[in-house]
Amino acid sequence: MNSSSTRLPTPEGPGSVSGAPNLPAGFTGTFTSRYIDTGKLRQHVVIGGEGPPLLLVHGWPENWYAWRLLMPALARNFQVIAVDQRGMGLTDKPQDGYDSGTLALDLVALMDALGHQRFALVGHDTGYIIGYALAADHPDRVARVALAEIPGTPLPPPDSPPLFVPELLNNRLWHIPFNRVNDELTEQLVRGREDIFFGYEFSIQTGNGRRLPEDVINYYVRLFSDRDTLRGSFGLYRAWDATTAQNKERTNQPLTMPVLAIGGAESWGEAVGHIAANDVQTVVIPGVGHWVAETAPEEVLAALTAFLAPYRNGG
Repeated sequence: MNSSSTRLPTPEGPGSVSGAPNLPAGFTGTFTSRYIDTGKLRQHVVIGGEGPPLLLVHGWPENWYAWRLLMPALARNFQVIAVDQRGMGLTDKPQDGYDSGTLALDLVALMDALGHQRFALVGHDTGYIIGYALAADHPDRVARVALAEIPGTPLPPPDSPPLFVPELLNNRLWHIPFNRVNDELTEQLVRGREDIFFGYEFSIQTGNGRRLPEDVINYYVRLFSDRDTLRGSFGLYRAWDATTAQNKERTNQPLTMPVLAIGGAESWGEAVGHIAANDVQTVVIPGVGHWVAETAPEEVLAALTAFLAPYRNGG
């Protein structure tokens, strides 16, 4: 482990384990918040459990808290490491470095600092994008990867959806071009209206499926009302061209490790399995929208438990 992590302050506030609301019973007895300084970035992680390392990478607009309902059960068999992405949560929020290749390197450096040469990974939404990049760019580090809830790997046009799409698809994807605007217009339009902007995103992405509780949405809105977090959360979208160009190159070498794709039937469904990989298993959860880990934790846990069993057992 990077010795500098022992000299860092203890994470505090609502973004930390000690300040997060409505955690599962016994959560704080298993999990702690820590800062890990990798030399280029100070990252916030929530760590607990025993066993082989399992890295959890949240989506937008969330933080490690997105995994809270899965973490206690996973910690029975794994050392669970739930990270805040660059730009979000309590992790540093620099001005640049948001292409998926750099975001993947953040996580490689994190796992190096924690002493883990090889690990399994679960990514949701933007965590899917980062997880795919990490598995593609550093295949020797990733034993297995589970990716949830975007319609496959983002690629440059014409492989990605066109600008003009049917209304239902537009309502789910409009935030991508909006978030990409690079002259602070997005921040100016959202600031002071975070409850409207993020509230819409959390509601529209459920389809007709199960919805996030209001207190959970309010928690995320509070976190993303911070000016630096708001700016940082748009970083991945503003690096979209670089990421999609990288992904085009990555498709030339399909992933060789086992891949689990998890989709909500009321969201992207089978499309989550559209990924350049040799061994993809797709699980679609009925009656669920985009936020699968929070609205269908038992179903997601069952899928992950079966998928990760060979890794847990040393395979």
